[in-house]
Amino acid sequence: MAHLIEQMAYVGQTPWHDLGNALPPNQPIEVWAREAGMDWTICSSPVRYQTDEAGSSDSILSFEEQRVLYRSDTKAPLSVVGGRYQVVQPREVLGFYRDLTEISGFELETAGVLKAGKKFWALARTGKETVIKGSDIVRGYLLLATSCDGTLATTATPTTVRVVCNNTLSIALNGAASAVKVPHSTSFDAQAVKKQLGVAVTQWDSFMYRMKTLSECKVKSHESMNYFLKVLCQSDNQTDALGLTNERALKKVQALYEGGGRGAELAAAKGSAWGLLNAVTEFVDHERRARSQEYRLDSAWFGQGAALKQRALDYALQLAS
Repeated sequence: MAHLIEQMAYVGQTPWHDLGNALPPNQPIEVWAREAGMDWTICSSPVRYQTDEAGSSDSILSFEEQRVLYRSDTKAPLSVVGGRYQVVQPREVLGFYRDLTEISGFELETAGVLKAGKKFWALARTGKETVIKGSDIVRGYLLLATSCDGTLATTATPTTVRVVCNNTLSIALNGAASAVKVPHSTSFDAQAVKKQLGVAVTQWDSFMYRMKTLSECKVKSHESMNYFLKVLCQSDNQTDALGLTNERALKKVQALYEGGGRGAELAAAKGSAWGLLNAVTEFVDHERRARSQEYRLDSAWFGQGAALKQRALDYALQLAS
């Protein structure tokens, strides 16, 4: 994991994924690029292949409709893409925040690369903050991430972090995420994305009102178990199909909810739908089995873990309605 630590950087407390190089506050984008392992560019070359006439000057041919993307520093291949694939460079992701940090009061807190450069991201604190029932603090963030292997569109996502346990949750209402996604078939226009995000960021107050509603929704023991069954099963009618992995997950989230989780004993979370939701987000971010912290972070933000947290949010809101 040592090479991964060199490819992430952070300001303030160590992030929940426990990786990265610590930086002082208010560092310029250029320093972030170097310390987060993002000071390289994605290069492109046509796909080439060798015919049977090995050794002949005509034995190596190009397939112009496909390109190999590779890192400028290590020359390591990243992916094979079509000729119309629009590349977003690591420095563009960091540069997206330049005016937000200089003018709008945002503060970069973590950035880096995943899967040897196939994905990269930056996360900034927006300055938004809400306290639920006196002591449960939730802060607003903006996550920008992209990939160069086709697995993730360039995506800007308003996100919350619960301070007591560093649990993360994308801001979403009415079953729809407020993320702005730019497919790699089109050019990434940072200013256009920020304009779209202006609407999404204003959802903060509405979203936090819903979270406060969850904290007021008291839950009985049988309701908590039914909730976890729904969230951890693929669908409501697959309870009988639970395998050993899901049984372990059920026991773990129940234990987190019943006092084992960080912040589980706070007034906002104890015995409430807010506590149910945070048991799941803590499980995904900190406890769920993963091959490494890198895989856990990737899943929690972009993969199955993110989908699981979204399902947890949807069911919690249903419970409180």
